[in-house]
Amino acid sequence: MTPSAAAVAAASEAWVWIPDVAITVEADEYLLVRYPDWYDEPLVLTRVRPRRPTAQVLDEALARAAELGPPEVVCWVRPDSVADLEPLLAARGTLAETVDVLARGLGAEPPAPAAPGVELRWVADLATLRDFEAVGVEVFGGALPPPGHLEQEAARAALAFATGAAARLVAYVDGGPVAAAGVSLVDGVARLWGGAVLERHRGRGIYRTLLDHRLAWSAEGGAELALVKGRAATSGPILRRAGFTAYGQERGYRLRLPNHQG
Repeated sequence: MTPSAAAVAAASEAWVWIPDVAITVEADEYLLVRYPDWYDEPLVLTRVRPRRPTAQVLDEALARAAELGPPEVVCWVRPDSVADLEPLLAARGTLAETVDVLARGLGAEPPAPAAPGVELRWVADLATLRDFEAVGVEVFGGALPPPGHLEQEAARAALAFATGAAARLVAYVDGGPVAAAGVSLVDGVARLWGGAVLERHRGRGIYRTLLDHRLAWSAEGGAELALVKGRAATSGPILRRAGFTAYGQERGYRLRLPNHQG
């Protein structure tokens, strides 16, 4: 069943990922998230809901962002953003990323066989988590987290998988990690995230294999809606072929912060 636009909009709006290691600056009109330095985008203005003039709210948010350390901030425009936010961001920065908001209903989802020559492993220990993170760093950027954080995160990932709250999947070819993807179940919604395939292994059906297995796992866990924010130029076409429908786009603009102009 095709989900309604209202259901997808509500699920998308509720999806703001803030890990325990992040710092937030939240006001009535905006939300800033300062991730650790090993993230590919350590500072994000994830929400702007102005009650005052938008430029005034944006100036205030950027001034607060400048206090958090990184020289740049990525500011996101959502489908429900006020009309004048994107022109203000476009005038001050550059377009960094465009993602499609895609969704589909879930029913019985038997996973297709893995792509030829591909072995799949669910993340349940430190070794598989390290492989998961290594793929993400190569595809998206950033750096590997410090060893202490990896150990803590491996324990959290194993518990989440055991309780059916979330799962991470790694694909291997000839014993080496070549792709990774995650999924979290929240209020009956399967939030699909982190899908990445090393460039030299693309075109072999590995992304689709990871997608199919996450959908099957989510359906077995009771999810009725699958939601993903996929890069428009890469994963978007694959997701449409897998039955997903686009419900709009989100665009991130990278802005240089005031105290880093020099």
